[in-house]
Amino acid sequence: MLSPAARDALEGWLASSRALNGTAENTLTAYRGDVVDFIAFLTGYKGAAQGLAPLARITVPDMRAWMAHTRSAGSGARSLARKLSAVKSFYRWLAEREGFEPTAVLSTRAPKFQKKLPRPLSEDAAREMIDTVGLQSQKGWVGARDMAVVTLLYGCGLRISEALGLMGRDLPLGESMRIIGKGGKERVVPVLPVARHALETYVRLCPFEMEPDAPVFRGVRGGGLNARNVQKVTEQARMQLGLPATATPHAMRHSFATHLLAAGGDLRAIQELLGHASLSTTQAYTSVDTVHLMKVYEASHPKAG
Repeated sequence: MLSPAARDALEGWLASSRALNGTAENTLTAYRGDVVDFIAFLTGYKGAAQGLAPLARITVPDMRAWMAHTRSAGSGARSLARKLSAVKSFYRWLAEREGFEPTAVLSTRAPKFQKKLPRPLSEDAAREMIDTVGLQSQKGWVGARDMAVVTLLYGCGLRISEALGLMGRDLPLGESMRIIGKGGKERVVPVLPVARHALETYVRLCPFEMEPDAPVFRGVRGGGLNARNVQKVTEQARMQLGLPATATPHAMRHSFATHLLAAGGDLRAIQELLGHASLSTTQAYTSVDTVHLMKVYEASHPKAG
């Protein structure tokens, strides 16, 4: 499917993304699949293996044909935009390395799609979710574990992977903790007393030793807790509470940001707490209703009175 030279170039690009940009392994795996599928299409479309020279001669009609093929194969606009982004990134790197003009690829426009805005829970629903999650298991320590995880998502704005990445050496938690997030980006987040208490309760009840190099959150057999377990227990809780399907573990992180902003938190400070590289990402995470915005305006603007 790939010529040896194309394969080496692909692996070189992925290695560069890993080393220079700190790109996560899951993202690199998706990138690899997207570019391999792209080159596989060109191989069939052109009727010949695509080495570096043919890849450098790609045309605008070639790009249109690939996009049409990808859409007809069932990819939606969002998925195609992601694939195109991977291909552009690969070509940008390859063109600089091989010295050819990548305009045909880089000028290709991504399809427009409606971005799904995150839906945070209300403050009451977030509290009910945490309480209900702790009641889903007949084993007390498992309930305490699930409650501690979800409390960290909402109380500290952590991603699931960040919460499950806590190791024994990170204990006991103080008033703040250092988190290594996406792309190796490091941040310090405050730890609320309620989050420390939830974690301490779980650690006290957990039947497994908190070894320095072992994960804090364990499955029932002692291995590291899987993110799917957290998703499943929150799904059970939201069904019990009658909450919408958008009430996911990640929605607890959305809620953390939205509730901080609604309480008067600074957007750039919230950006730092969430570990976002750009402010626009944080803005998409937050959702403050119009009534609240009008209250802030009326209370703050000198001409509002």
